[in-house]
Amino acid sequence: MDQERIRTILREVKNQDLDVEAAYVKLKNLPFENLGFACLDHHREMRKNMPEVVYCPGKELEQLVAIFQAMMHSSQTVIGTKADIMVFRQLRDKIPELRYHDRARIIYWQEKKPATLGQVALLTAGTSDIPIAEEAAVCLELMGVQVQRVFDVGVAGIHRLFDKIGVINEAQVVIVVAGMEGALPSVVAGLTRRPVIAVPTSVGYGASFHGMAALLAMLNSCAGGIGVVNIDNGYGAAALSFAILNSIKA
Repeated sequence: MDQERIRTILREVKNQDLDVEAAYVKLKNLPFENLGFACLDHHREMRKNMPEVVYCPGKELEQLVAIFQAMMHSSQTVIGTKADIMVFRQLRDKIPELRYHDRARIIYWQEKKPATLGQVALLTAGTSDIPIAEEAAVCLELMGVQVQRVFDVGVAGIHRLFDKIGVINEAQVVIVVAGMEGALPSVVAGLTRRPVIAVPTSVGYGASFHGMAALLAMLNSCAGGIGVVNIDNGYGAAALSFAILNSIKA
């Protein structure tokens, strides 16, 4: 339940276009809706500006159908992350309005595009990091954020990064996605005054330990101004970026 929808309901009551009982029916699921197997936090968009996002793995098809239908009834934007194409196809048979971004593995629906809110520069160390970066990018774009993508500028060819300093400094927030040894966020944070959100990925050879090496490198960075999210957590980087941008706006 987003703020504008609630304001619309209240205006309709004030103008006598909607009676109190009908308004109650529309508002009764605040602050959450209990589906039995899930309690949907419809109030989150009012508290945090970004609506609750559905983590798709581990949920049965019937559960996902019920969750998406309920959220589509109460919000203008619904996002499901880490969704395989087969899950999307099964869901689309039940809810034809749903759309899918295959690279980001995101299922989404949007009734109305939000107002534009700031700009994020999104960097990847390598091409293999792009799927996680796209998870962050698609989440942000659905929330009205402009995303400038800068892919494959890792430290193995550091001159590629220097060519993009202007793009980095034009953004309010910088997201840096890297696997292997996870060095790129430290380099970027040493080159810009913008807040840097580091995203370790599970990309790399054996001693990368499925992203643990990159995660520890980012946590141990000597460059200031870096926040680190979990391994392969593109959505987490998007949510933190969105919170920063809303703080700037406020």
